[in-house]
Amino acid sequence: MAFRIVLVGLGPIGAAVARQLDMRRGFRIVGAVDIDPLKVGQDAGDVLGLGRPLRLTVSGSIGRTVKAAKPDVAVLCTSSSLEAALPQFEEVLKHRVPIVTTTEEAAYAAAKNRRLAGRLDRAARKAKVAVLATGVNPGFVMDALPIALTAVCERVDRIEVQRVQDARVRRLPFQQKIGAGLTPAQFLRGVEQGTIGHVGFAESIQMIADAMGWRLDRTTEQILPKVAQAVVESELLAVDPGYVCGLVQNAAGYVKGEPRITLHLEAYLGAPESYDAVLIEGAPRIYSKIEGGVHGDVATASMVVNSIPAVASAPPGLRTMRDVRLPSFFGGR
Repeated sequence: MAFRIVLVGLGPIGAAVARQLDMRRGFRIVGAVDIDPLKVGQDAGDVLGLGRPLRLTVSGSIGRTVKAAKPDVAVLCTSSSLEAALPQFEEVLKHRVPIVTTTEEAAYAAAKNRRLAGRLDRAARKAKVAVLATGVNPGFVMDALPIALTAVCERVDRIEVQRVQDARVRRLPFQQKIGAGLTPAQFLRGVEQGTIGHVGFAESIQMIADAMGWRLDRTTEQILPKVAQAVVESELLAVDPGYVCGLVQNAAGYVKGEPRITLHLEAYLGAPESYDAVLIEGAPRIYSKIEGGVHGDVATASMVVNSIPAVASAPPGLRTMRDVRLPSFFGGR
């Protein structure tokens, strides 16, 4: 028996999730929702680029679609902002349907979103279903993975995570989110407005700190432009010297004045090496490096799909990667 899935949000990540659902026998897409009027009314298979019709019409209404489709789980890929996505969560939860989402700010209740996270948790408990936010980051490389690696330690003093990506292989929205093609001044304005930079560092730091039992004094975050020294191109855009080709983003969590958790991200067009690395200073000292890195778009969709069985059986409430059962590849029953 396959899991019946409704998709809410049919952008690049929603489409990547749909392609994985479509090729695995353990899942069946039974509904699709998007706010784009150019998608509403079209066959979902055509909108999602599946190469075949699904005989499902894209709807603009979450409530009507969920009520009619009677899904086992909804997959919500609409916004990084918990505040923006909260009404969508609540609309699904009215129908007592569990949710897996890529909303980064729902991945863990960082200080600025605790009120909203509490509201979502109460709605999920009232509906007697679970909500899980996951993905590659937050959800895996900068929180769940380093937390798992500490399981073999008798003492942990400090955790450092590095993620370096050649953004030429990423989708256009990602390249735009890291500021590729902007002037340095435009980049800095985008950082101030919240349109440039990775969302989820605060959530990952808090998740690690709580797992380690560390009480944070404060967290810091810095986003800087990476400026091209020569022409650099992807299939999607070209960046001239003096323009921004990506970003360098750092965040830290302090305990008693010392940085105990540090996250470092470099994502820019033309990075000479892509990798994900975790350093745990403690006993024993652990260093783990994934050569080539974890492909962000593929991994995000995979984390969502592979977490569906876990969220379907999880206790009610807003759940995190720390308290659902360990997800793994799921091809079907």
